[in-house]
Amino acid sequence: MTILGGMELHLWFIEEQAPGMALALKAMGTIHREKTEYQDLAVIETIDAGRALVLDGCIMTSDMDEFIYHEMIVHVPLCVHPSPEKVLVVGGGDGGSIREILKHDSVKQAVLSEIDGKVVEAAKKYLPNTSCRLDDPRCSIMIGDGFRHVNTHPAEYDVILCDSTDPVGPGIVLFSEEFYKGVYSSLKDDGIFVAQTESPFYYRDLLSKVSQTLKGIFPIVKTYVTVMPTYPGALWTFTLASKKYDPVTCVRRVDLKTKYYTTELHKASFALPKMVEDIVGA
Repeated sequence: MTILGGMELHLWFIEEQAPGMALALKAMGTIHREKTEYQDLAVIETIDAGRALVLDGCIMTSDMDEFIYHEMIVHVPLCVHPSPEKVLVVGGGDGGSIREILKHDSVKQAVLSEIDGKVVEAAKKYLPNTSCRLDDPRCSIMIGDGFRHVNTHPAEYDVILCDSTDPVGPGIVLFSEEFYKGVYSSLKDDGIFVAQTESPFYYRDLLSKVSQTLKGIFPIVKTYVTVMPTYPGALWTFTLASKKYDPVTCVRRVDLKTKYYTTELHKASFALPKMVEDIVGA
C-alpha cells in the first residue's frame, strides 16, 4: 500500500490484526510472493523489522523479534525436561524453533513436521538467520500433516512444540482436543508439550479453551507470557502441558547463547498478569 505524505511516497505493509487495529511497517518492497497449496506466502523487506515472513497477510516471523518467540517456545520446555533427546516441532517451517532446539547438546534428533513445504523452501532462501539449522544432520524435515504425525508415533518424543499459525485455515486443527490427545500419546511418560496460544487481548476465548482442554488431558498445565512487538496486542502467551515436571520448580540452568531467554526470565514468565490468570483459571 502506498501513502503520500508531503512530497514523499512511502511503501507500507499493513496487517489488519483485529477489526479495529492494524500494524503498519514501512517497507522497501516484496522479495518473494507465491500462492501455495495452503496459503498466500510472501517475504517482505521492512525498514525497522528487517525481513518478515507473511502468510495470508499476517506476519509469522520477522528479523526484529523472532528470537524472542523462538527462544521462549523452545528453551522453557527444554530446560524443564532433564534430558531432552528427541523433539518434534509441528509447524514452524521458518526453522527458528529448530535453530534453538539444536543449541541443546542432549538433543539427538529434532523433527520438523510442516504441512507446507513452500514455507521451508522460502525460509531457506530468504530468511537465512532463522532457517540456518534446517540442514543440520540432527534435523529431520517431514513435509506433511502434524495432526496425523502425532497420532501415528506413540511414545516417541521427549518434547513436542506446536509452532502453529493463527487458528484459521490449515492451522485450526492444531488447537483441537483431538490434536492434544494425539500429542499426549506421542510423548514419552515424562514428556512435555508447549503450544503458542495467541494474544490474551484478541484470543481470550481460545486461550481459555486451550487451557481447560489441556487440563483435562495432562496433570500439569501452566501458561506463560512474553512480549512480541509485531504480534497482535504485543503480549503473547504459550501454554505448557507436562506429564511429570513442573515448569516453575523443575528448571535446569543451561549454558545457552541467547538474546532473550534466561533462567530468571523463565521463572518470571509464569507470573501472570491478573487478566491472564482470570482467562486460564490459574
